[in-house]
Amino acid sequence: MTLVLAPSRVSAVAERPNLSRMTRGALIDALVAAEVAAPSAARMRADQIWGWAHKRGATSFDVMTNVAKETRAALAEAFTLDRPQILDRQLSTDGVIKWLIGFGPGVAAETVFIPDVGRSGALCVSSQVGCTLNCTFCHTGTQALVRNLTAGEIFAQVQVARDDLNDWTAAPGERRLTNIVFMGMGEPLYNLDGVADAMDIISDDQGVGISRRRITVSTSGVVPKMTELGTRTSAMLAISLHAVSDELRDVLVPINRAYPIAELLKAIRAYPGLSNARRVTFEYVMLKGVNDSPAEARALVRLLAGIPAKINLIPFNPWPGAPYECSSNATIKTFADIVNRAGYASPIRTPRGRDILAACGQLRSESEKLRASQRRKLETAPG
Repeated sequence: MTLVLAPSRVSAVAERPNLSRMTRGALIDALVAAEVAAPSAARMRADQIWGWAHKRGATSFDVMTNVAKETRAALAEAFTLDRPQILDRQLSTDGVIKWLIGFGPGVAAETVFIPDVGRSGALCVSSQVGCTLNCTFCHTGTQALVRNLTAGEIFAQVQVARDDLNDWTAAPGERRLTNIVFMGMGEPLYNLDGVADAMDIISDDQGVGISRRRITVSTSGVVPKMTELGTRTSAMLAISLHAVSDELRDVLVPINRAYPIAELLKAIRAYPGLSNARRVTFEYVMLKGVNDSPAEARALVRLLAGIPAKINLIPFNPWPGAPYECSSNATIKTFADIVNRAGYASPIRTPRGRDILAACGQLRSESEKLRASQRRKLETAPG
């Protein structure tokens, strides 16, 4: 006997496929399978639904005025356009917004909007709930992997953000969300199918229309999947590097034991479309007394010689129980100066959303509630 805790109305809605989270091909197939549209008319009907759902953010079939009333009723009976449940929303003192989004019992992921990034603002999306990589400086790594997110669940994070930001009705030049970064929970290349399909939805110019040049996928170095990522998605590439020796990277980023730095760099040099116009971004978290010496800055420059790149220096963002401290401002500046003099752009990332655990490396879907004293400590951390 199965005990059902959710109300029957919610369960019934959940069983209906969500048309707003499907790829175009899947949407067409779903309409035909449900006999809502004949095969000859399915593409036209899908285009109508796509425009309402992805260009205007419709959450009800009733608003689709160019669709016959009886067809709208049939769509509502067979499908849904519902959003996922928002379990928590936090607003940082610096304007960062973090949502904890529920996708089912025990399945929740965090998504972060960062204003004033790129042309306007960036959304940091999650591709998995939890993570298997166990990077020692990353809070997500302390949460076991629950499962991959589907393409629809990844795209739903964009929907939630655009709803909250009132971006559906904004003119293209006035939109607050212009960039997508796969830098949230999980390793995107361990969910490449979901990531690639989500990018197809996000970049479709008849819908949300965010250019693939404004979508960045960050990987810790899943070497066998990197060429496929570039071929399938044309995404901008970011590498979570953080060390210049295998000995240290084995500790900080344990996947390095399977794919050491030399193999990783070979895969980066072969990344489809890599050029001065499409540089790879190297992410380097600054850990006090661990990887932040001038000697390591010079070694980093030698390591990346010949690769069109920029190097983002990321002050370590603390979280409860973290085993590291952030490098001092002076140490980070010295490191950046060495890299800059070698000809690499080396911006120092300004920590954003620390007070709500929304900064780089802080995401964890339990979304712990910190005491005020703990929050103040994070807010005043060095960096």
